[in-house]
Amino acid sequence: MSGTINFCGRISRRSMMHGVAVAGSAPILVAGLQPAFAKISQSSVAYQGSPKDGHDCSNCALFISPTSCKSVDGAVAASGWCKIWVKKAG
Repeated sequence: MSGTINFCGRISRRSMMHGVAVAGSAPILVAGLQPAFAKISQSSVAYQGSPKDGHDCSNCALFISPTSCKSVDGAVAASGWCKIWVKKAG
């Protein structure tokens, strides 16, 4: 059997299972880095750059100053509005 490498007994079952567990958990770890849900497109929520009926992004609970929203994708103006507007607590 010259030139043949015999690996029998060199890798323990525990080591092999540990390697499988680590490799199998990689997708879970990557998924944990992604947001819990995808943001909604501006067109889906009828976003507009101006207020409506006294409601605007600056007084919405979802607005993140200066130009972001927890639920809507892309930049939003503080003076903008969309149909998922929620009154800010307080």
